[in-house]
Amino acid sequence: MRLEKCWFCSSTVYPGHGIQFVRNDAKIFRFCRSKCHKNFKMKRNPRKVKWTKAYRRLHGKDMTQDSTFEFERKRNRPERYDRNLAENTLKAIKKIDKVRVDREARHHKNRMRGKKAKEQREAAKELEQGIHLVKAPSVLQEEPSLTLPKIKVKVSHQESQENRAMEE
Repeated sequence: MRLEKCWFCSSTVYPGHGIQFVRNDAKIFRFCRSKCHKNFKMKRNPRKVKWTKAYRRLHGKDMTQDSTFEFERKRNRPERYDRNLAENTLKAIKKIDKVRVDREARHHKNRMRGKKAKEQREAAKELEQGIHLVKAPSVLQEEPSLTLPKIKVKVSHQESQENRAMEE
């Protein structure tokens, strides 16, 4: 069973699924679903579409360079069957998968390192701006430190007369 990669989003295309497009120069493009095929026909760049693997790798959201990716490469050279080699390969696949999962978790943890502090700062700022929604007006009158400072604006006498004339 051969598992292909979608040309647009890099997800796995299982046998019997997806769409295959062959260009005039005999280049084969495989797509996992019609969404990818339509984006390809619209000549969209996968590196600029946010939900693709190419975008995530380009913008540092997914790991790009790791030695475990070397094992995922497609090889077209047939190998003679050897029972010991097959057994060792299956054991190695499990270990490599565990290493990859650990490294991805570490990468995600490093990406999210400063996020919690940033969210707390944003929440404090939002609370400061909308304190009147949380506290009752009577509490704000009793404790003026909870309110934002009032800004006084000077209005000239001439401008106030013009405004009255406009209102009438």
